Amino acid sequence: MGDPALSRRGFLAASAAAGLGMTALTACGGDSDGGSSGTTTIEWWNISTTEPAKGVWAALARKFEAQNPKVKIKIVQLENDAYKSKMTALTSSGKLPDIFHTWGGGVLKQQVDAGLVEDLTDSTKPWGDALLPVAREPYLLDDRVYGVPFDIGMIGFWYNKALFEKAGISAPPTTWTGFLDAVRKLKAAEVTPLALAGKEKWPGMYYWAYLAMRTAGAEALQKAYEAKDFTGAPFVEAGEHLDELVGLQPFQKGYLGAAYSSPTGQAATVGNGKAAMELMGQWAPVVQADAGKGLGKDLGFFPFPAVEGGKGALTEVFGGGGGHALRKGAPQAAVDFLKFFASEATDLELVKKTGVLPVVPAAESAIADPNIKAVQEQLKKATGFQLYLDQAYAPAVGQEVNDSVAALIAGSKSPGQVAQSITRTAKEEQ
Repeated sequence: MGDPALSRRGFLAASAAAGLGMTALTACGGDSDGGSSGTTTIEWWNISTTEPAKGVWAALARKFEAQNPKVKIKIVQLENDAYKSKMTALTSSGKLPDIFHTWGGGVLKQQVDAGLVEDLTDSTKPWGDALLPVAREPYLLDDRVYGVPFDIGMIGFWYNKALFEKAGISAPPTTWTGFLDAVRKLKAAEVTPLALAGKEKWPGMYYWAYLAMRTAGAEALQKAYEAKDFTGAPFVEAGEHLDELVGLQPFQKGYLGAAYSSPTGQAATVGNGKAAMELMGQWAPVVQADAGKGLGKDLGFFPFPAVEGGKGALTEVFGGGGGHALRKGAPQAAVDFLKFFASEATDLELVKKTGVLPVVPAAESAIADPNIKAVQEQLKKATGFQLYLDQAYAPAVGQEVNDSVAALIAGSKSPGQVAQSITRTAKEEQ
């Protein structure tokens, strides 16, 4: 991951600059020593705000409580962007929730370097070591374990087969030129090609990140971060390719103000058949069905196309998964809950009911959805893997990637300016 570490003082300064003052904070952490009743309350923060995951996770918490009568789980569920903002502020305060969602990478590393995260290396043996290695990777820092995965996956295109057929597209495109041709055909058939949650910025980042991988190769993104220089030709070319796509006006009306999972947002637009594609992770089908109607058998999946002449391969994937970490000094009951959540029984339930990809090898047989199987097959064939840039990099750099790419999509920054802005922020992040 390079060395994106910031001191605690650096965290405070960064949060203050972002306008996340101490007044925004709430107390976190459960009653670790137990109250007079002898009950330990554990606070669990996660981002499962859509069904069925929201209900499934709540039911799992109640199941754990039934098995552990002296433990209570207090669930705090926040939407993705709200969660990231709140966690940045809480990190600057020096007190994180007992159990909290993490994507690993540079963000987790900063929390670890600030002395706020529990080292789980010893307490999760041997069950933690039995989880899929690719799922565990984002939470390993200097060969120490700081998080436990519950999901793994990748970003790709989810598409409406019926709308493709209407536009005369016989098969998903495998090259960027072919993809742009498909966009043109969809527009000619009066079909909105793509849905985008422009308001939330991170969905737009996926396009630039994948294009950078396809032009420069997967390893180049980490090397550029370590060198603090994204001004190389392949990164500018990535912006130029994205700018060409934006020039085709492929997105739904009002996309710059659209959220991801709202009733009128990106997922619902695709799920209701009002756009042919979205670039999103393995959770897309579930959110499409929760926010909209869902496409059922009309839903398909294909990997991000190759860019002709680029150094990247179609088998290099961009994505990640979800995991849980613990605050420093969290009670033993929090470790017990992570073990419970990483068990075969729980993973089978998550795979069957929420559509996640398994992290326990024995749960792989529970995958029934053909699209989720397609994602898994792509992951198995992967020759390179890049974690989400706004998690792989230090928070300020990841946020600049999101902001600059959003500005490119909105037409207020050029491809070269995007590369320069990310480079400038990376150099400032000492």
